[in-house]
Amino acid sequence: MPTDPTPSPADEIGTASQPASTPASAPKEARGPRRADAPFMLTHPLHILSLGFGSGLSRLAPGTAGTLFAWASFEVLNRYISVLDWGILIIGGFLAGIGITAFTAKKLRIEDPSSIVWDEIVAFWLVLLMITPIDFIGKLWAFAIFRFFDMVKPPPIRYIERRFKGGFGIMVDDLVAAFFTLLVIALWRMSV
Repeated sequence: MPTDPTPSPADEIGTASQPASTPASAPKEARGPRRADAPFMLTHPLHILSLGFGSGLSRLAPGTAGTLFAWASFEVLNRYISVLDWGILIIGGFLAGIGITAFTAKKLRIEDPSSIVWDEIVAFWLVLLMITPIDFIGKLWAFAIFRFFDMVKPPPIRYIERRFKGGFGIMVDDLVAAFFTLLVIALWRMSV
């Protein structure tokens, strides 16, 4: 009487991450999206950056959590680095972010995962750099305006988000949101 062999612990480990309905030999494209969580983030250093050192793992508004992380990290780092250093960090962060975010998105099998917040971090660093020195209320307004543009994505931000794909697409729409945030702040300052 044939019986199914009892799976060994090694068999269970090899198949634990795969859904029961998907065979192990199925191509990666056939499998659904992967969930971003702490174990996933810790599988590669680039995931740590993409997911904003864990801020993108927030179940409630990960983009907002990433922007808050950007604000907090700006406050800490701004005590130690110059404006030139910030420029290099932001430009380097944007250019490296194209590859970093594309790598993580590919591993998550989602085109632009909400858990990837490196784009929000770099873009909001730019906003804060351009408006500093400013008081807490001014930074709070900048935060609110940036979040509005990043969440609502009014034209042309939505067009840019749809037009460009991959890591560049992930990074560039937040850069445009930062530009519109700075434009609103500049117009407000001129009118006062």
